[in-house]
Amino acid sequence: MRIRFFVLVTFLCGVSLSAQDYFPKNDGVKAENNNYTAFINAKIFITPTKILEKGTLLIKKGKVVQTGKSVTVPKNSVIIDLQGKSIYPSFIDIYSDFGVNKPNKATSGGRSAQYEPTREGFYWNDHVMPENDAISRFKYDNKKAKELREAGFGTVNTHIQDGIARGSGALVTLNDTGDDSDRILADKSAQYFSLTKSVAKRQAYPSSLMGALALLRQMYFDADWYAQGNIATKDLSLEALNANKGLVQIFEAKDKGNVLRVDKIGDMFSINYTILAGGNEFENVAGIKATNATLIVPINFPDPYDVSDPYLAEYISLEDMRFWNQAPTNPKVLEENNITFGLTLHDQKSTSSFRNNLLKAIDYGLSKTKALEALTTVPAQILGQSNLIGSLQNGNQANFLISSGDIFEKETVLYENWVQGQQHIINNKELKDIRGNYNLAAGKKTYQLSITGELDKPKAELREGDEKLTSKINYEDNWVTLSFNNKEGNMVFRLTGMAASNSDNISGKLLLPDGSESTFNATKTTAFFEKEKDGVKEKHIVVPITFPNIGYGYSDMPKQESILFKNATVWTSEEAGILEHTDVLVKNGKITKIGKDLKASGASIVDCNGKHLTAGIIDEHTHIAALAINESGQNSSAEVKMEDVVNPEHIGIYRDLAGGVTSAQLLHGSANPIGGQSAILKLKWGASAEGMIYDNSPKFIKFALGENVKQANWNSYSRFPQTRMGVEQTFINYFQRAKEYDIKKKSGQPFRFDEEMETLAEIINGERFISCHSYVQSEINMLMKVAEKFNFKINTFTHILEGYKVANKMVEHGVGASTFSDWWAYKYEVNDAIPYNAAIMQSQGITVAINSDDAEMSRRLNQEAAKTVKYGGMTELEAWKMVTINPAKLLHIDHRVGSIKEGKDADIVLWSNNPLSIYAKAEKTMIDGAVYFDLEKDKQQREAIKKEKALLINLMLKEKDKGSPTQEPKKKNQEQLHCDSL
Repeated sequence: MRIRFFVLVTFLCGVSLSAQDYFPKNDGVKAENNNYTAFINAKIFITPTKILEKGTLLIKKGKVVQTGKSVTVPKNSVIIDLQGKSIYPSFIDIYSDFGVNKPNKATSGGRSAQYEPTREGFYWNDHVMPENDAISRFKYDNKKAKELREAGFGTVNTHIQDGIARGSGALVTLNDTGDDSDRILADKSAQYFSLTKSVAKRQAYPSSLMGALALLRQMYFDADWYAQGNIATKDLSLEALNANKGLVQIFEAKDKGNVLRVDKIGDMFSINYTILAGGNEFENVAGIKATNATLIVPINFPDPYDVSDPYLAEYISLEDMRFWNQAPTNPKVLEENNITFGLTLHDQKSTSSFRNNLLKAIDYGLSKTKALEALTTVPAQILGQSNLIGSLQNGNQANFLISSGDIFEKETVLYENWVQGQQHIINNKELKDIRGNYNLAAGKKTYQLSITGELDKPKAELREGDEKLTSKINYEDNWVTLSFNNKEGNMVFRLTGMAASNSDNISGKLLLPDGSESTFNATKTTAFFEKEKDGVKEKHIVVPITFPNIGYGYSDMPKQESILFKNATVWTSEEAGILEHTDVLVKNGKITKIGKDLKASGASIVDCNGKHLTAGIIDEHTHIAALAINESGQNSSAEVKMEDVVNPEHIGIYRDLAGGVTSAQLLHGSANPIGGQSAILKLKWGASAEGMIYDNSPKFIKFALGENVKQANWNSYSRFPQTRMGVEQTFINYFQRAKEYDIKKKSGQPFRFDEEMETLAEIINGERFISCHSYVQSEINMLMKVAEKFNFKINTFTHILEGYKVANKMVEHGVGASTFSDWWAYKYEVNDAIPYNAAIMQSQGITVAINSDDAEMSRRLNQEAAKTVKYGGMTELEAWKMVTINPAKLLHIDHRVGSIKEGKDADIVLWSNNPLSIYAKAEKTMIDGAVYFDLEKDKQQREAIKKEKALLINLMLKEKDKGSPTQEPKKKNQEQLHCDSL
């Protein structure tokens, strides 16, 4: 009791010191506490790697004075003996919103979007708010602080979690005793960003991930222009952004792919972001490692699904099952790859669940040292505050934990969390461990009592012989209270006793069912041991990663092979036409030889007798493999890039490969007259997004005409243009501005770098090509005239269902066409479409391709091409060219792909039958000489998927049997995106 009294005195004296020295004191005498507190005989973790056995921690005025094994303890010290106990630095949550209320969601503004900003004197986009600072909205939350301290945290780095540029954060200690003048360690601790719009603002732009990335790029360009004094008006947002450049820059990505996207922006502007990850980085750890970024990693591992109903279990995708199984390995994988990371409470279901998830990560291979670093020294280093928090080095804040032992063991009890030298009791450290097995003598009978569970919250199991009795135990301040029923359940016995410090036995008063009193005695027979310590630790079954990490992913990435295709019917898509009984040699990713009776040492031989070999199909217009299609927040989105939102895990890629498609142009949608920049892809299943994009890719952009761009079908009336006449004026206005921008840029005068104008200037200069969504002949004519006015040509009209009406004018302009085979009358502006369109345009000398614009159709483009034989009498070879060499020409990649020719990329398909036949199947699909689809392997994968799902279902059933919480089965519906998807 004497020690506790002195600690209380120290605590109260500390309160008087929390006030500023120069503040008057009117509620008592002013005094200064110069006493020390010494914690002796403890195992002290000064840092995760610097550990003292039986060491001493000396603190004074909220700071660490000294740690060591031979510390001289001053006479004016309160000494606390921590024999058998451990001291750790308190944890730091580097990504928190503690004490900062979430903004209220903006009310709906009706059916029309808001396109203009609501603020004056700030940046033009309401979602960019670097002028915000957490400290101005901060209010200390005692209840939440208690929760955090109980989880081991002593410091949080908080900020306003709203908007794309979110402003600055504040570093706060969780000290209930002082006030904000003590707690606030830094009122501008970091500058924060995300890819998510503000919930409190209604401005439409950006409406997509690619729009958010484009906005961030332009924001940085504008901030630099503003810093040079080139903007006459006041912009408080850009001023704040520039003023906070010297702070730590923290970016919320929340996904492995977004980590790479964010790092790319950082590289572009020489910013080393610390990035909030998503917990799935293990799926692309090589790409994550290559960024050299420091991560903040959540450990909100998913619960197993309740798969007890086999019908509902069918709804769960293999991808989701795998993530449940593999997610706990994420911290271990990051550690193994030497990636620096801190851990965060962010997105935890509850603060109390953090410890269980942390122990789970350790159970799955994360080392205890790395876990402690990720909660202490790494967050401190990220924030540049290592001389203040994160360790128990001399002079640091006295933020530390006192525990019963190894803090990363399940049975360990956290006793106290000292913050700035102030004691916060979590559990009574004087509590005796009563867990174990006992013979309980009570009421002339002997029972078998087993006490398990947590030290401070034990569980009791009582048996009389082989029969288990209903019982309930409570344990507080070393007093045990136990009640139990007899076998019949009609009599209740109650007992109370103290766990004495000098004995393992427990004795005390027994209250019998008839109200009389007696005594009981519980004699300990064996001590308590966790099951894992008693026996062999259960090894976790973790299914292997595939590329991509979903069904049909590959265990290893396909590699280039040397293959000799023998005796095939070869559709060259060249002047040579169709060659019978011909051999094709593929080597080093190229088509090296075409001929008869070829030989090649070291090459695998594929017998193609009765089979057909073609160039890979090229889809000039697709919307598969994208995370977003439209940036609809403005009437021009020339600044956005489809390359920013390539989704390499889209199952449509694999399905396209199964249909013989090897390349595709991923186009922006048709929500605005001037859309975004295209991505031209090789469908390399399992590669990264970057690995799918053509190297030295030609530059393309999507334009659109018709109903969609004037929002005729969306009931939105607040955005220009609203008519087809307005669409024309939009084009003229933007190209005139781009022309003037380009003249100024080339003149050598200072100019504001504008990504949108840069893109449009590339069109005028012939460096970027337009693929234009089009239907009606009048608009087709209009756009050609606009282009001619600014001395450039439209590259491709896509859809172009009235192209047969203006084919002569298209030839004169020099534009190509990419159309549907037989779509018509699916909306008003398509009423005049005919299935002979492709053949008519081809007959006039236009380069014509057949495209899909649809995930389902894209894997059957061979059959779409065949329809031109029926509608228009095309020859088979000319029909086939419409999905091979013709789209290659339209995309300016015909020097590499689109035909079987020596020296070209080995993007080829082996078909079981005539490729125009509905019975033809792609047996092998190669890209750059590597097999990305194999029909026989596909059959094996289908069986492997069944077995893997069965294994994962059994593992989830076991988890449920153990009492683990579960989640309901959910079906993951992947939206198929189209031109008008928003």
